[in-house]
Amino acid sequence: MDRRAFAYLVPYWRRLVLVLVISFVSTAATLAMPYLSKDLIDQALIGRDTAALRRIVLVFAALGVFGFALNVVSGLRYTRVSAEILFDMRLSMYAHLQRLSPRFYARTRFGDIVSRLNNDISEIQRVAAETALAWVGNVLFLAGSLVMMIWLDWRLSLVALAPMPISFIALSIYRRRLEGRIADLRQRSSDIGSFLIETLQATSLVVASNAQLREQARFRSLNSGFIDALMSMQRVTYFAGGLPGTVLSIGSAVAFFYGGLRVIDGTLTLGTMGAFLAYQMRVFAPAQALMGLYASLTTAKVSWTRVREILDAPVDVQERAEASGLPECRGEVTFEAVTLGTDRQSRVLDQVTFSARPGECLALVGGSGVGKSTIAYLATRLLDPDSGIVRLDGRDLRDLKLVDIRRHVVLVEQEPTLFHASIGDNIRYVRPEATDAEVRWAAEASGIARFVEALPNGFATLVGERGHALSAGERQRIALARAFLADAAVLVLDEPTAALDAIAQRQVIDGYQAVMKGRTTLLITHRRELAMAADRVIVLEGTRVVDEGRPHELATRDGVFARLFEIARPAGIDA
Repeated sequence: MDRRAFAYLVPYWRRLVLVLVISFVSTAATLAMPYLSKDLIDQALIGRDTAALRRIVLVFAALGVFGFALNVVSGLRYTRVSAEILFDMRLSMYAHLQRLSPRFYARTRFGDIVSRLNNDISEIQRVAAETALAWVGNVLFLAGSLVMMIWLDWRLSLVALAPMPISFIALSIYRRRLEGRIADLRQRSSDIGSFLIETLQATSLVVASNAQLREQARFRSLNSGFIDALMSMQRVTYFAGGLPGTVLSIGSAVAFFYGGLRVIDGTLTLGTMGAFLAYQMRVFAPAQALMGLYASLTTAKVSWTRVREILDAPVDVQERAEASGLPECRGEVTFEAVTLGTDRQSRVLDQVTFSARPGECLALVGGSGVGKSTIAYLATRLLDPDSGIVRLDGRDLRDLKLVDIRRHVVLVEQEPTLFHASIGDNIRYVRPEATDAEVRWAAEASGIARFVEALPNGFATLVGERGHALSAGERQRIALARAFLADAAVLVLDEPTAALDAIAQRQVIDGYQAVMKGRTTLLITHRRELAMAADRVIVLEGTRVVDEGRPHELATRDGVFARLFEIARPAGIDA
């Protein structure tokens, strides 16, 4: 663990101190109980004192009840505060993931992210809730027991404690091995999670490809690797905890023999020997427990390292401290010599320059891989350019508050995201306060209203996981309705009709022309009909803008636009 992990404890330090105080009092009460055995033997039993017997037994019972009550109180309070601390950690990680750019998600497996967000933080929470308080209690009890043993007889204590350094040396030998084994086990578990997410999402492809047995074999291979890693970790864990405990057991046997000889010689009272043995046994338990807890703490350390790798992932898009707001937006979007590369150092965009005037529908066309979707991410500032400037109403996006950019510029992606909720809730996601009438208006504009109202539950119909209860075209139109409801100044549509037929496409064109009248639309498309319906077209080839103009003008040229849509120039028309 490092300072960042302990920073999560700071807001709760008062509650943690209270738990420690309660644990200290509980430990003190428990430590007094073995000492009572000395008086029980020497005064009550050997001295045949019934009053002393009654008094000692009553005190013993009272201490037991008192210690139990304190343990319950401290345990419950600590469980709650540890859960709140770990939720803060999970929330921090979740918030950080929301700030990461599409670049991060392009190079990181989704299953690995989920594994760290869920499994690793859950493991930290388990160790914190079950182990940390036990560790504190065992340390306090171990220290108190050692003090009492030395106070009873220091020579016998030296004999009993002599093997303890050997135990710690044996434990340290296996420490690094254990960390490596646990890290390997975590990664194997993450691999299985990624495999399940990927293949279950692609079930139809797996079945249609007759790949069921092949994927089952992959699953079996991954599981075998997980079992091997688990067994390797368990072997090291047993040695890490069992070997030191065995050494302590030998030390206890030597102490029993030496103490017994002294009782026989008369240099040690039977009561003192009994009390010492009681403390000795109570030292043995927490010492073994602490060595066993070491494995759990090592597990938490490995999990924290994996969590920290996510928290340390750099945030590409940062809001400047001096960023200003943009209460009103006319909708002018300008790209000035924008260049952007990928993690592989290849350029996606190179010196791209164009502008969309307020209220204009600007189509962006080009072959696959020319950076059209990247322009959509830049316009919404999900990415920042490596060089050049993206402006909104003449102002650099990097000088504006992110919340205002995302309020005025709305993106509809090529593969829209729907939540496992009703159709109405999915449309209303951008404006939770929107009325039913407004939701229906947005659905009407996207051409989905008639379909939705024909369903038995209408807008209350659940769309299923990731919207899979609906067709691709229906999901796309719901996403469009959501964008229309946002009432943004700039609408960025990335292939909005890719899954629609000609009739539905015409409805969408009519809908966004009506909704976005007087507003700006950046229309990324491969469809000729959409491009021809735009006010102006930007043509990209390679990584650059190679042509621009009104669609009917571009259609009459023998250029990239005409070749892209296979437009034949009418006879007699001069290029």
